[in-house]
Amino acid sequence: MVQRIDVHSHFLPERYRAALAAAGHSKPSGMPAIPEWNVNEHLDMMDRNQIGSAILSVSAPGVHFGDNAAARDLARYVNEEGAKVAQEHPQRFGMFATLPLPDVDSALRELDYAFDTLKADGVVLESNFHGIYLGDTRFDPVFEELNRRHAKIFIHPTNPHCPCCQVQPKGENAASLPPIGYPFPMIEFMFETTRTVFNLLLSGTLVRYPNVQIIVPHAGATIPVLADRVTGLSPALGLPEKLDSSKFMASLRGMYYDLAGFPLPRQLKALLEIADPKRILYGSDYPYTPEPLVTGLAAQLDGSPELTSAIRADFMRNNALTLFPQFA
Repeated sequence: MVQRIDVHSHFLPERYRAALAAAGHSKPSGMPAIPEWNVNEHLDMMDRNQIGSAILSVSAPGVHFGDNAAARDLARYVNEEGAKVAQEHPQRFGMFATLPLPDVDSALRELDYAFDTLKADGVVLESNFHGIYLGDTRFDPVFEELNRRHAKIFIHPTNPHCPCCQVQPKGENAASLPPIGYPFPMIEFMFETTRTVFNLLLSGTLVRYPNVQIIVPHAGATIPVLADRVTGLSPALGLPEKLDSSKFMASLRGMYYDLAGFPLPRQLKALLEIADPKRILYGSDYPYTPEPLVTGLAAQLDGSPELTSAIRADFMRNNALTLFPQFA
């Protein structure tokens, strides 16, 4: 079996789990509970599922719960914990650093520390930080530095920041649900990813900062089915320069996409309409996706008649080696 490289893999060290609960996120994004996590169980899961290496990241809702100083401290903690795991298991783990955005000055300091001292493999950026989406000019200093470093950016969706999503559900299970009444990862995460990726493109951020390498989660979310609509309606935006449809699609094709979630039987077909097959990567989403589901989803990919053995090997491992050659 090909030893997969997992680019969408989360970790929750103890102090981070406690901080989530203290900030009111004991049912993060409407999911039943904060997952349990430790490095030995993660390694055991990897071994059972032919995952040779994994890049660890913090998932939604990140580390900023309203207080800049607390976010700086928590970002430093999770980054040092992630780096410690990667240093102790250099062939098994890498780490995407967390930044305490929307505090830009603190994020820049943490970025320098993460790359220069902790040797992070890249950064994880949530789709929005208290309502500020990627592509907003307020984040330009961060993208300028990431561009200078030719950094890898793993995008992860987080809770939507909009009034229409804040209607509190009713009923006996209401307390376990987010405001809109069902877990955000079910639907809203897909639109969070789509919104922030299109904002990066339409704002010209990726033209200004062309050296960053973007990894889009969950098989491109709804990007493949909305890309033509976005380009077709773009003249109504009054952009300074007319959107060039071919360049827009080339930008989408230049991104990387992970297969976390449910890419089969339908979503992968749509993704391959816009993505370069050499830029599709494996992702488990463990431990937010529990191991039995990780195993089942991987088995679907392994057994799909739509994937040749060569393409499957590219998706599971070979493509990731262009970004993370240390795992060769």
